[in-house]
Amino acid sequence: MEVLLSKASVFSQLKDTKNGKLILVTAISPTPAGEGKTTTSVGLVDGLCHLDKKAMICLREPSLGPSFGMKGGAAGGGYAQVIPMTDINLHFTGDFSAIEKANNLLSALIDNHIHWENSLNIDPRRITWKRVVDMNDRSLRDITCGLGGPGNGIPRQSGFDITVASEIMAVFCLASDLEDLEKRIGNIVFAYTRKLEPIKVS
Repeated sequence: MEVLLSKASVFSQLKDTKNGKLILVTAISPTPAGEGKTTTSVGLVDGLCHLDKKAMICLREPSLGPSFGMKGGAAGGGYAQVIPMTDINLHFTGDFSAIEKANNLLSALIDNHIHWENSLNIDPRRITWKRVVDMNDRSLRDITCGLGGPGNGIPRQSGFDITVASEIMAVFCLASDLEDLEKRIGNIVFAYTRKLEPIKVS
């Protein structure tokens, strides 16, 4: 959260620095050989350092995604890679774990609310909020939860999305500061009533 809170001040410092440049590498379609965002970023920094420029790189944590960090280079490739690769591929910063916990906490709160009183009139058939996991596990995309009797909630259809595709991850990336993050999370519609009225987090 410290990074999020200081993001604006970091950008303003870079803007005010006459000799500093910020290069953002994003949304690259990998080449047939596999070069993508990280390979380009690492190669760029290596090249600048080779030219005796003071350069540094800031990478986000890669998703374990489809093949548990072995998808060939969330850490770059060839001579343009971060080594040891396992250090970045397996819980580099832990932010994905925090996103998962925040997302799944809301899922637990929804089910707990329905179990006890359901004063919000949530229609269990119209809950749009899914749990998340940083793994492309096909068998978890659509599930039935709440089985096992009254003590385990109300049976309903649900499922898991991959963490990087979650709404919490989206608002976290878009938020400019903590206040903006809270506002964006509060505007999330996670379910509907039986009268089809949207229910927000706030």
